[in-house]
Amino acid sequence: MSTEVEIVRAVADLRTRDAAWHAQGETVAMVPTMGAIHEGHMSLVRQADRLAGHVVASIFVNPLQFGPKEDFAAYPRGEARDAALLAQAGAALLFTPNANEIYPKGFATTVQVAGVTGGLCGATRPDHFDGVATVVAKLLLQCGPDIAIFGEKDYQQLLVIKRLVRDLNMPVEIVGGAIVREPDGLALSSRNAYLSAEERETAPLLHATIQQASHELAAGLSAEQALESARASLEAAGFRVDYLEARDPETLAPLSGPVASARILVAAFLGKTRLIDNVAVRPQA
Repeated sequence: MSTEVEIVRAVADLRTRDAAWHAQGETVAMVPTMGAIHEGHMSLVRQADRLAGHVVASIFVNPLQFGPKEDFAAYPRGEARDAALLAQAGAALLFTPNANEIYPKGFATTVQVAGVTGGLCGATRPDHFDGVATVVAKLLLQCGPDIAIFGEKDYQQLLVIKRLVRDLNMPVEIVGGAIVREPDGLALSSRNAYLSAEERETAPLLHATIQQASHELAAGLSAEQALESARASLEAAGFRVDYLEARDPETLAPLSGPVASARILVAAFLGKTRLIDNVAVRPQA
């Protein structure tokens, strides 16, 4: 793969490049990111590269999806490093707009998706998904890709974007990318850098605990019993649980009792760092 990627910062330049590829009958996949690139992002770019002729990655730390006391100012930034990693993974073009390019003076439109935004991160991070839906709608309209890839680690976000695209008849296929984990099971995240050494040792218990709960659900234990036990284990290990729920994998409707198919989703603080994860529950063969 190349060690360099072409960088554009203006919407007009992005559209010109994309239009040229489409005029040649070639397909384009987009991988939107907020930077702080890690192997999880790179796996999405490699997946996009397998599905389309050209990959456009974007880096934009979106102010609309951060709450007033969240880590917008502290969020890791490093364009040169990120560009090199994205190029290595197969990105042909990197779109790195500033805030004025995305939200010019007088910008007054917000996109709001109902239903799948209820509960989970939608309950504990008010307006978060309005910010996500707004910026993703803009990026997809600005780039015009045939395919866009989003990671399954942000599972609720993935379903929000699928609903957004379906409801607004956007001509783009939304594809989920599998969660990439450290060898000890911790889901890769840019926010893992906030963890202290001691917290980093504890953090893999988040995945191990919900994985155990998924096995218990698959074996016939009720959602209430499995999740109560999981919450107790996390709290005993020092996590402050934001939410821990079993939801329908397609609609995110809450589930209770014995369930045949589900998604367990969790958000929990370890120190000051908020970690999220999820696992599928599938019937035992």
